[in-house]
Amino acid sequence: MKKIFILFFAFIWVQVHAQDVKSAFNNAYKKFASDSKFKHSSIGLLVVNNTTGQTITIVNAEVGLAPASCQKVITATTSYELLGHNYSYKTTLGFTGKIIDGVLNGDVIIRGSGDPTLGSWRYEQTTEENVLSEFQKAISRQGINEIKGHAYADESLWQGEVIPGGWIWEDVGNYYGAGARSLNWLENQFDLILKSGNNIGDTVEIVGTKPDFVEGLNLKVLAISAGKGSGDNSYIYIPLFDKFGYVRGTIPVNENLFNVSGSMPQPAKQLAISLEASLKKSTAENVDAAYPKEPVIAKPVTVFFTHNSPPLDSIIFWFLKKSINLYGEALIKTLAYQLKKTGDTDSGASVIKRFWSSRGIDPASLNIIDGSGLSPANRVTVSALVHVMQFAKRQSWFPSFYNALPEINGIKMKSGSIGGVVSYTGYIKSKNGNDYTFSFIVNNYDGNANEVRKKMWTLLDILK
Repeated sequence: MKKIFILFFAFIWVQVHAQDVKSAFNNAYKKFASDSKFKHSSIGLLVVNNTTGQTITIVNAEVGLAPASCQKVITATTSYELLGHNYSYKTTLGFTGKIIDGVLNGDVIIRGSGDPTLGSWRYEQTTEENVLSEFQKAISRQGINEIKGHAYADESLWQGEVIPGGWIWEDVGNYYGAGARSLNWLENQFDLILKSGNNIGDTVEIVGTKPDFVEGLNLKVLAISAGKGSGDNSYIYIPLFDKFGYVRGTIPVNENLFNVSGSMPQPAKQLAISLEASLKKSTAENVDAAYPKEPVIAKPVTVFFTHNSPPLDSIIFWFLKKSINLYGEALIKTLAYQLKKTGDTDSGASVIKRFWSSRGIDPASLNIIDGSGLSPANRVTVSALVHVMQFAKRQSWFPSFYNALPEINGIKMKSGSIGGVVSYTGYIKSKNGNDYTFSFIVNNYDGNANEVRKKMWTLLDILK
C-alpha cells in the first residue's frame, strides 16, 4: 500500500510540474514570437512531453516550412528502416581484355554503387592512401603487373542528375554543395589554397590545391582581401555557359595559405586517373594528358575485387554529427536504387514519402526534393518531424541514431541553417524526469543567425 501511495504522489508531482513547465514555456514563447526579428517570420513549433503524453505547445504544426538540415533526420531514419543498420556499399574492380605474362592488354574498371565514404578521411580504411593501396594490392594479386590501357570509372548504376533540382548556384560549386554520384571520391571535394594581399581590396591569388591536381578545375579568382578576422566569405561558382568557374567574395588580409573547400568537378575520373597514375608510377597530370576524351568501357568486364564501405550505422553517425550533405544525397539515391532500381533523387523522395505515409504521415507534409535539406524549396511540417523522431525512439537502432545526434547547448538535437532559416529537432531530458520530443523551425527571420539561435536555445532551456 505504501508503494502505491508513493507512486500516486510521484505521478501527481510529475503532472503538476508538467503544468508549470507548460505555462512557463508558452509565456516565454509569446515573448519570443513578439521579438521584432520575427515580425515577418513563419514559425513552427511542436513540443510533446513523452512522459505524460501532453502537448506542451503547438504553433503552426501543419504548416510546411523550409527545414534546412533537420530534414536529414527523415533521410537517416528511412535509411535505417529500409536499408538496415549494417548496410554496406560495394565498389568493385574489374578488367577488360586479357592478362598475358603479367601484362593487362585492356583496362581496369572501377564500378561504384554510391559509396559516399570512398576516399574519405573520416575512417582509417577509407582514406585516399589506404583505398589506392588496397586497389593496387588487389590488382597485383590478380597477376597484373602492367596495364596497356587505362583505369576507367563506371558510373552507370544510377540515373538522373548529379545535383538535385532546387539547389542554388551559390552552393553547388562549394564543398557542401557536392552532388552524389554512383562513384564518389574524397567526398567529392577539393581544397583551394589562396593568398590574400596586405591591404583591404587587394586581389587574391591561387597558390595551390589539394589534391595537387584536380581534374577539370579551371578557375578565375575575382575574390578580394577583406579586414583581418573577417573569415571565409568566398564562394566558388562552377561554369555556367562558360569554360571557367569563378571564386568571388572575400578572405582576410595577410593570408598565405587560406583554405577554401570546393566541389570537385569530376570525382569519378579523378579516382580513375589517380589509380592509373599509381599503377604506372606516373603523375596525374601525365595520365590526364594521355587520357581519352570520351572513354569507352569494353565488355565483358571480369570483376575480381570488392571494396566494402563502413556500415550504415557509421555513415549516419557522420551524416548527422557533421551534417554532410553528400551523405544525404547518396542515401536518397540509394533508397531509389534499392527499391525502384533507379538512382535518381526524385524517385528516392517518393520512396521516403511512401514509407512515412504508411506510418501515418500525410505525404503533403513532406514536400522534399533532396536528401540533405540544402534546397530552400523543401517544405516539411514540425508535426511530421516530431512524428519521425518519436518513431525512431521505438526502434532497435535508436541508440545509434541518438548517439549520432549532435549535442548543442546541452540538448541532443539536429540543427539546420540555410539563408533565412534556423531549425532544430531532437530530444530533451529534464532534470525532473520528463522526456520531450520537439521540432522548432524559424523561416524568414531578420538579423543575425547566431542571435536567432541563442533566442531559440533560451526558449528550449525552459524544458531542461
